[in-house]
Amino acid sequence: MKDSQANPIRSAPNAGSHLPWVVLVNVVAVLVLLLGTLLPRPKSGLPAETANGKPGEQSSKSAVESAQVSSVRHGSSTTVPQFKPEQIVSGKVVAFAESRRAIAQKMAKRAKVQVTPEIEAFFAAAQAGKWEDITNRFEKLNQLRKSEETAKEVSALWSPILETLGVAEAAHSWPAQKLLDYGQAVLGSLKPGMVYVGGTDPGRFIPTLMNETSDGDRHVVLTQNALADNTYLQYVSFLYADQLGTLSQEDSKRAFEEYLSDAQKRLAHDQQFPLEPKQIRPGEDVQMIDGRVQVSGQIAVMAINEKLLTMIMDKNPDATFALEESLPLKSTYGNAVPMGPIMELRVPDPPTSFTQQTAAQAVDYWQTTANQLVNDPETPADSDPRKAYSKMASAQANLLINHNFIPEAEQAFKAATEICPTSPEAVFGYVNLLMSHNQMAQAVPVVESAIAAAPDNELFRDLLQNLQNLKGRNP
Repeated sequence: MKDSQANPIRSAPNAGSHLPWVVLVNVVAVLVLLLGTLLPRPKSGLPAETANGKPGEQSSKSAVESAQVSSVRHGSSTTVPQFKPEQIVSGKVVAFAESRRAIAQKMAKRAKVQVTPEIEAFFAAAQAGKWEDITNRFEKLNQLRKSEETAKEVSALWSPILETLGVAEAAHSWPAQKLLDYGQAVLGSLKPGMVYVGGTDPGRFIPTLMNETSDGDRHVVLTQNALADNTYLQYVSFLYADQLGTLSQEDSKRAFEEYLSDAQKRLAHDQQFPLEPKQIRPGEDVQMIDGRVQVSGQIAVMAINEKLLTMIMDKNPDATFALEESLPLKSTYGNAVPMGPIMELRVPDPPTSFTQQTAAQAVDYWQTTANQLVNDPETPADSDPRKAYSKMASAQANLLINHNFIPEAEQAFKAATEICPTSPEAVFGYVNLLMSHNQMAQAVPVVESAIAAAPDNELFRDLLQNLQNLKGRNP
């Protein structure tokens, strides 16, 4: 695969400059990111059956045995040949469901709530590997969670329920071997004892499944997207209090108050100085109502989650952390370096650790990955694996920009668009980078390729129109 385009970006000193229209692109990009980001959430519409990812119907015992003998180790690609990938994944899902059922029962005892028959039926369906039954019973639980009579019981056990569904859905949606490869790519990158923080659904649920059902090192696995949820903090404490300094409700309250105070100051600045650059971020909904600041939306929630992740790292100064992000957590970038498909956080000496060679290695990783995926008939352009890898490549491109490795960032974005031409993170990120260096001639084909792959995507069409309008004003 070619290293870069004909006219790569070279001028690192201008990395921070942006044309005025790029602000509009950033706004649109945030909207697309919100649509594309896979956060832990109640689910109503679930994908249709696919042959490659369908969980099998094994007994609990045989499922555990299958998961054990698969031996997909962290740092090793060893598998036992007599088991097909579909059997291995099916066994892992059933074993995972059994483990989360046991955890839910222990959590219920501690919280002094009942494991209702509906909760038991959900875990039984997951252990049986019956996908349609799993989704139906989850939807029933989601409705019970909104009922005053049953909300307490379901909410107290929501985290193990949601993890079980997320794991089952990943196994259902992904080709089995691709799921195993993805989990190995993430977990195989980790150092012993490292805390892993996943963001997107695949970035959270697939490593969680592999971590819990494979031989080798076990890691603390978290998600930054749920840290603002007190029920998730209780779940983390239940699982890992003996391994990790966890967060309390007081920590959560403090993070929320700090964010509100900061948002109020930034809103006041924008109101007092309307001609200066806005400090409220694109997509961040901050308002003053009856003299009180109110915030809403995913951008605000992720800003609070970012603060809470920082608090966790501060509480565990001797621990090492790795991140697969959903939305960019830019406060972590200064002390982060690429590590396989993800990032290592809080490295002691970034200038020494994040060298030109490190940046080149990251580019090589994504060019190799792009070449493999593009030439794999099991992973068409719009498949879940290609979307997931493209998003991670885009995240590392943003990290490269932050450390002023601009040519390498361009090549990482190029690989991300080759992996998935319709990835909003890749397309908008790549275009922003090119336009900030006055390379419209290179930006237009990126958007045209995205439109060719997704002709009905109005956001891509609007982006192309913006570029054409700008070109008309600056012939």
